[in-house]
Amino acid sequence: MQLTHNYWFFKEAISPENCQKIIDLGLSELDRLNSIGENTEGVTAGNTQKGSMPKAKPAGELLRSQHDNPDNYYIRDSKVAWLNDKWLYDLITPFINEANLQANWKWNWDYCESFQFTVYKPDGFYNWHTDGGSDHNSKYQRYIYGISPPIEKSGALPKGYVRNNNLVGKTRKISMTLNLNVPGDYDGGNLKFDFGQNSLKEDRIKECVEIRPQGSMIVFPSFLHHCVTPVTKGTRYSLVLWCVGEPWK
Repeated sequence: MQLTHNYWFFKEAISPENCQKIIDLGLSELDRLNSIGENTEGVTAGNTQKGSMPKAKPAGELLRSQHDNPDNYYIRDSKVAWLNDKWLYDLITPFINEANLQANWKWNWDYCESFQFTVYKPDGFYNWHTDGGSDHNSKYQRYIYGISPPIEKSGALPKGYVRNNNLVGKTRKISMTLNLNVPGDYDGGNLKFDFGQNSLKEDRIKECVEIRPQGSMIVFPSFLHHCVTPVTKGTRYSLVLWCVGEPWK
């Protein structure tokens, strides 16, 4: 799909006070989950996160074709907590609607997943991935115990399966990432896009420095390949949201 705008961003859209409120909320939820023994590791399709591959090496921002053997690399190292506070949706979704209009996508979506509060410590990263395929092959399916594939070792549902009826038959269409940090809180941890082989060679990989100021937000199609490069110093806090709807027809 050729787009006039591959993403849309809002600089310093969310106040420092609200950014800190989100950080406090996310860290409190992580503490709660840890206190009851819940797994807070960010997982991947295929169970290729750090905790599931203790003998593997970090993939960093290497493309899959650059690995000597992809099975020797884990592709994610982060901690996550899930948030569903209504005030967060009221705060964030107007920007998503505005981006959808201003970027001239005008895609139909009708539901949001839970917010993902993500923590990247030093060396934390998320290798190249997409959030969704956006076609009928990537539709969420209802998880039915004993009929659907078994739950993964990490405790996550099998890829593409959900318990939330509002997600069944839908696919991720629009993704959002909000930077919660004050500039200088961390080094590395950059969001990068790969716009694909049909892009000009010099324009294919884009590092999104636009969202480094605290409270800055980027909205982009869920099918775009992207990564978070390794954090080299400090801790990166972000808030992620996915908007879903029926696949394109």
